[in-house]
Amino acid sequence: MPCRYDLAIIGAGAAGLAAAIFSAETQPGLKVVLVDSAKSLGAKILVSGGGRCNVTNATVTPKDFHAPSRIVERILKRFDEHRTVQWFESMDVSLKQEPTGKIFPVMNKARTVLNALLSRCGALGVQIKTNHRVHSVIKRSQCFAVQTTCGVITARRVIMATGGKSLPKTGSDGSGWDIVRQLGHTVTACYPALVPLVLSDIFFHKTLSGISHQCAVTTRVQNRVIDRRSGSLLWTHFGVSGPVVMDASRFWVKAHQAGDGPVLSISFFPEHTFAEVEQWLLPKSRSKNLASHLSTHLPHRVAVTLDEYVADQIAPHSTISDRSKVTGFPLNELSRQTRRTISHALTDLTLPVVDSRGWNHAEVTAGGVPLSEINVSTMESRRQPGLYLIGEILDCDGRIGGFNFQWAWSTGHIAGCHAAKMIEASSTIET
Repeated sequence: MPCRYDLAIIGAGAAGLAAAIFSAETQPGLKVVLVDSAKSLGAKILVSGGGRCNVTNATVTPKDFHAPSRIVERILKRFDEHRTVQWFESMDVSLKQEPTGKIFPVMNKARTVLNALLSRCGALGVQIKTNHRVHSVIKRSQCFAVQTTCGVITARRVIMATGGKSLPKTGSDGSGWDIVRQLGHTVTACYPALVPLVLSDIFFHKTLSGISHQCAVTTRVQNRVIDRRSGSLLWTHFGVSGPVVMDASRFWVKAHQAGDGPVLSISFFPEHTFAEVEQWLLPKSRSKNLASHLSTHLPHRVAVTLDEYVADQIAPHSTISDRSKVTGFPLNELSRQTRRTISHALTDLTLPVVDSRGWNHAEVTAGGVPLSEINVSTMESRRQPGLYLIGEILDCDGRIGGFNFQWAWSTGHIAGCHAAKMIEASSTIET
């Protein structure tokens, strides 16, 4: 039985849409079908970047990803951030770079990105089938049989772009991993990444909800530092979020799932040492107290809250009988030991993390199909010829800032182009 389609792409997210476009551009007239379980496409694109869609970053390197650098570098070189910008501009999506390096559409609307991708697919004749949930993919003599809730789709080659488990309401539920397991692949342990963290209710975070500031976050396992990074932290009603927490979360979540008891701590002075902060607590003004002094460095509400927290922690364990002597008494009249205790709280304060916000709030999945199981020059499976794996289904996740979208575009480009060339080559041989 002849195959109905040349290429079937399962999953119409960022990677799948890119693969469809590049395959159809490589070989015009190719019969390409894009299959997705959702009723409407691009949900994850639309919610990304606060609804603005951070399509890439001004500088993308292998160090921005959690995967073997040598492999990631080979993939990124094939379609880098500069080509991504050119590609979107060719689809009439004007982009702008922000001071952080993040690149967004000038219109500040994710819908601009999605509409451009869908419009390009339409112009190239890519067929899109929504409400088609895929149950399995079976390799037959000349075709792959893609079994869906709406019947069987046959294709000469298949690209898996089903994503991971992050933001399941957008359609990513991990079912793609079950399909590729049946085709001979393995899947590493998976866990939420780029996810906010939940703090104990007894902590002070609720009083600071909505406030952000610069800090350093350190993750330790058995007193060993496994990650330390600086950036912007956002206090929320449930705990902490913001870029620095989102990036650090994968380390805490991974260790937590392994039962390793990770500890997360924060420094409110990311560019200063303990000794420098201790010295800073010796103000020239004899009347300055902790809250007013901290307010020169931190948002006022954070300064006041820290002042009160430190007083509550220090007073019961010091010679100070009245907590007001910490909050209101001149700093230069505090004992050296009390000043050192305050310095420790300001540079290495333990955050009582009890959990992450889980898959429903994770922006990306850590874990997936090992990169060693694909040919990184083509994204074709080493276990099943004619099958390609791209995007978040793979064991590679980037930090916050547009890097995961770049991974989607890069892997989609490689797979789409190669699949189209192989289909054309085989068609020539057959004729």
